[in-house]
Amino acid sequence: MQIVPFDSALATAFADLNRAWIEQLFTLEPADLKVLSNPQASIIDAGGQILFALDGGIPVGTVAAILTAPRRYELAKMAVATSHQGQGVGFTLGEAVIEWARSQEAESIFLLTNSSLAGAIRLYRRLGFVHRPLPGHTEYARADVYMEIIFPLV
Repeated sequence: MQIVPFDSALATAFADLNRAWIEQLFTLEPADLKVLSNPQASIIDAGGQILFALDGGIPVGTVAAILTAPRRYELAKMAVATSHQGQGVGFTLGEAVIEWARSQEAESIFLLTNSSLAGAIRLYRRLGFVHRPLPGHTEYARADVYMEIIFPLV
């Protein structure tokens, strides 16, 4: 398994991996479509990063760090192909994106998820995220869980 940063050749894989799980469990929302249709402009050019897990050169997982404010990122669009779930790909991607945010001198990284995704919430806890009150407004109707890591000052 290899973790690599975004390359325009992987933009379709980013969209496909995420569409698969979102459409299976929820409905694609405008905020999903914005980042999936043009990840270069909406994430990379805006100061964020997208990482991919490759197995034999094939993208099998992805995660994004979206810059939402100076030194503050959202962990978003984490997806792992069903063929590779349960093999630690999500944890490896999570660790990599947290390390990337730290390398950018982030003060914090947060995520929004849904309480029905118990496995994902367990993964986020293992990565060090803690539950916080849900903000009054989010871009996602499905979001009912807010978690965050605040990095220690160095």
